[in-house]
Amino acid sequence: MIRIAPSLLAADFGNLARDIASADRGGADLMHCDVMDGSFVPAISYGHDITAAVGRNTDVPLDVHLMVVDPSTQVDLFAPIKPAVITFHLEAVDDPHPLIRKINNLGVRAGVSVKPGTPVEPLLELLPDLGLVLVMTVEPGAGGQSFMEGMVPKVSTVAAAIEAGGHDVMLQVDGGISAATIATAARAGADTFVAGTAVFRHPDGVSSAISELRHLASST
Repeated sequence: MIRIAPSLLAADFGNLARDIASADRGGADLMHCDVMDGSFVPAISYGHDITAAVGRNTDVPLDVHLMVVDPSTQVDLFAPIKPAVITFHLEAVDDPHPLIRKINNLGVRAGVSVKPGTPVEPLLELLPDLGLVLVMTVEPGAGGQSFMEGMVPKVSTVAAAIEAGGHDVMLQVDGGISAATIATAARAGADTFVAGTAVFRHPDGVSSAISELRHLASST
C-alpha cells in the first residue's frame, strides 16, 4: 500500500485550513506534522495547539513527527489529539523501549526515526513493537532540501527486515521526496512518503501532486 503524507511544514500558514482541505480532497493518506523545538534541530516550527487545530480540520489521520529533545514529555501532550502515529528520534533517547511502550499504551502507533548519520541496525530489533520506521533522507530541521541518495541502502535494509519478520510496520521516508525521487525510494521498499514542497508548491495544485506521486510510487 502506497501512502502519501503531505508535510504541513510546506503549507501556507496564512491559509492553513485551505491547504489542509486541499490535501484532504486530494487523497492524502496521512497529514504529516513536523514538531521542531529549536534544540534538537535548529528551527522552531509549531507544537500541540497547531497540531490539534489540524486534527479539527480534517478526518485524515495525523502523523506526528517529534524533532525534540524530550519526546516523552511531548507524547503526553500529543496523545490526546489521537494521532495515528507519534514518531520520535532514536538520537533523542538513551533507551527507546520505554517510550515505545508508553506510546503504544496510549493507543497510538509508535514510530522511530533516524537521522542520515545514524545507522538503522539498532532499529531492527524494535520492529515487533513499532507501527512506523522513518528513515530521514535529508538532515531534519528544514524543508526544501535535496534527497540524499546515500540513504537508499538504509531504506532497503529496513524493508528487508520488515518483510523477513512479517512485521506490520510502515516504512516512511522524509526529505526531498518529489516526482524525481519517489520511485527511487519506492524501489528500495518505502511505502509511506512525506512530501512538502512537492505537494504544496506543485504548479497544478495539491490534488495533482498527490496523484502524480502516488502513481510514480506505485509504478515501480
